[in-house]
Amino acid sequence: MITLLDYGAGNVRSVINAIESLGEKVKIVESIEDILSAEKLVFPGVGNFISMIRILQNKNYCEPIKEFLNSGRPFLGICLGLQALFEESEEAPGARGLGIFRGKVMRFDIDLSVPHIGWNGINIKKPSRIFSGLSGMEKLYFVHSYHVVPEDRQVVLTTTNYGIEFVSSVQQGNIIATQFHPEKSGKTGIQLLKNFIQTDLPETLPPEISLKTHIAKRIIACLDVRANDQGDLVVTKGDRYDVRENGNVRNLGKPVEMAGKYYQEGADEIVFLNITGFRDFPLEDIPMLEVLKQTSLNVFVPLTIGGGIRDYMDKNGKHYSSLDVVSEYFRSGADKISIGSDAVLIVEDYLKTQKATGLSSIERISQVYGNQAVVISIDPKRVYVKSPNGIRHNVIETQFPGPEGEVYCWYQCTIKGGREGRQVDAVTMAQVCEKLGAGEILLNCIDRDGTNMGFDLELINAVKSAVSIPVIASSGAGCEAHFYEVFSRTDAESALAAGIFHREELSVKAVKDYLKGKVEIRV
Repeated sequence: MITLLDYGAGNVRSVINAIESLGEKVKIVESIEDILSAEKLVFPGVGNFISMIRILQNKNYCEPIKEFLNSGRPFLGICLGLQALFEESEEAPGARGLGIFRGKVMRFDIDLSVPHIGWNGINIKKPSRIFSGLSGMEKLYFVHSYHVVPEDRQVVLTTTNYGIEFVSSVQQGNIIATQFHPEKSGKTGIQLLKNFIQTDLPETLPPEISLKTHIAKRIIACLDVRANDQGDLVVTKGDRYDVRENGNVRNLGKPVEMAGKYYQEGADEIVFLNITGFRDFPLEDIPMLEVLKQTSLNVFVPLTIGGGIRDYMDKNGKHYSSLDVVSEYFRSGADKISIGSDAVLIVEDYLKTQKATGLSSIERISQVYGNQAVVISIDPKRVYVKSPNGIRHNVIETQFPGPEGEVYCWYQCTIKGGREGRQVDAVTMAQVCEKLGAGEILLNCIDRDGTNMGFDLELINAVKSAVSIPVIASSGAGCEAHFYEVFSRTDAESALAAGIFHREELSVKAVKDYLKGKVEIRV
């Protein structure tokens, strides 16, 4: 029996599913006694340090957790569950952690994108049973802006390189805690969880020891999901956002089955974009929630869900906040949420006053779940101009002239599936969303969508150079070479595709095989 401490923030369903896939039973902590009587305790955490500590304090869990940790029984902390073991965090000045280890949690101060999101390796510093069956060269999934700095280097189990060499896991006796997410690290992560559970394994070193780790470029499979005219939930794909062909919604397959296939092919993440017209509001869209639940049973890489992330009033006049919506998405298996059209409206409001209210869905979600959980999906299209003079937008000089030979353009943000343009440009959009608390940009391009012409490198470079958070390149991929092109000619951390994967014109595996040896990838 594995006892899991769920303090109410983020996706614990994937941790439960990963443990249960190993034939173990999971008991959720509901009382202090559940902690004190646990045989093995797992503490997964995402989000904000002070929010986590306050919840533990309000539930009177801090002292029982310390008593468990001092008992010598097996403990596994994941992400914030690692950070909680230390005395304090820069994320929450004045708040005290559990103090099991001396030291603090510090924000990355580096020239790379923060949060640190993606697949990276580990430098192993001492033997541990959790390395049983591993080669030592595997990559694991990270998503965080803060890292632990222990005073006692004897507790350091692994480090990882990302601008600096930071501590990525610790071990002292039966206390093991990782900054990376085993439940989101594919087969490698499942093996780590298995090794944690099997406490009789010897302390071992893998046959290979990485000397310097490198973060991998991510290949992401995106599934646009909506109900077709018969009411079935299907994966579809638009041609410049038009999902109909001969009057019918394109039906390219079943969401759960296709997500499972992409996982087996090596996809580093899966994105679901719920483009269904909601019957009332997302919490009544049970089929989509079920898609997440079923997918997370067998897909152990990060899942992002987009669609309907905003405040709602249902037909009976009951108010639901964006936090209510994302909480249900996380509970159903999502790791990150994507905000699209509503983010444009939020940015428009911000630009009117140049002040953050703290009340927008971007701000509220990042305050509770952390900025790494908030992805902004931007859907821009080119607007050509003859001169940048007098244009109140971020204008670029382009190598692809407009219909009248214009060599300047700006990228207009759109809403409502690309049908309505707004007076906000993509660069400003990304910058404001980062300021409000977003942790990642999903950068689409209406002009390239469905064209197989390759990614819009000019758009990607314009946005990437304007923000310090990771950027996902999307729209236009038609062959393996387009993925190499976007990684070699821009600083985008990941590249996303949909139609070419759905129509089996190209597989995730084929893309990775092509990139192997050219750029750093997870194999």
